Amino acid sequence: MKKHFLAYIFIGFALVSCGSDEDSLQKIDQKLQIFMKDASGKDLVNPTKVGSYSGITWNDELAPTDVANVNFSRQMLSDSTYYMEYLAGATRQLVSESADGNKIYRSEILFSLTKKISDTEFAPVETDTLEIFYRLNPSVFEVSQVYYNNVLQFSKIPDQPNVVTIIK
Repeated sequence: MKKHFLAYIFIGFALVSCGSDEDSLQKIDQKLQIFMKDASGKDLVNPTKVGSYSGITWNDELAPTDVANVNFSRQMLSDSTYYMEYLAGATRQLVSESADGNKIYRSEILFSLTKKISDTEFAPVETDTLEIFYRLNPSVFEVSQVYYNNVLQFSKIPDQPNVVTIIK
């Protein structure tokens, strides 16, 4: 009986630990897909094409050090369109907090862009600023707005992906 009792306790703990309370989970939605195009719709993130930005670096402007690279990845869709995917990593600064627990945070990222003007020549580095605002409450932490060079480029639509298209 002692052998079975221990097995029953183990199974009971396993069942209790597998239970979940969906209401207590916080939804996290901070993945950004950033497309960059010119006025005619040409992809500017393709690293090999002349006229596109072959060199792109991101720097965290709110970090305690001057040089604080922010990780992102350059991804490609099935139609060969490139975009930059950002998950997290930049410093978040508290902007406001309300009595009901809602908070607004912001991140500021400096883009350094090097355009390929021929197979062997590159234009001088351009710098732009990306500002991301996040909304936090007990049920969700999500990107709420994105500004590029102080121009609103994205506002969150519930249950939609965070896709930002920048026209340069």
